[in-house]
Amino acid sequence: MSNKEVKTLDQRIERIYNMAKEHFGEVRFVGIKKHTKIGWVAKIQFDEFESLVAEGENAIDALKNLRKRLSRIIDRYNMV
Repeated sequence: MSNKEVKTLDQRIERIYNMAKEHFGEVRFVGIKKHTKIGWVAKIQFDEFESLVAEGENAIDALKNLRKRLSRIIDRYNMV
């Protein structure tokens, strides 16, 4: 069995928020919500028009998928 510490939803949101703020500067909103038709949705809102969204079967999966999408964007940016 792994000794890995289980992160709370708040810790996951805080980590995503810090990653986005460090790379993009201003971040208006990072959060999750339960959508009736598609399941859990995690979202980062940068300004009124730009946002990044990911879905998952549960809240943790949605946040993990959002962090992966954000990481890929940051990695692509850093490659250039």
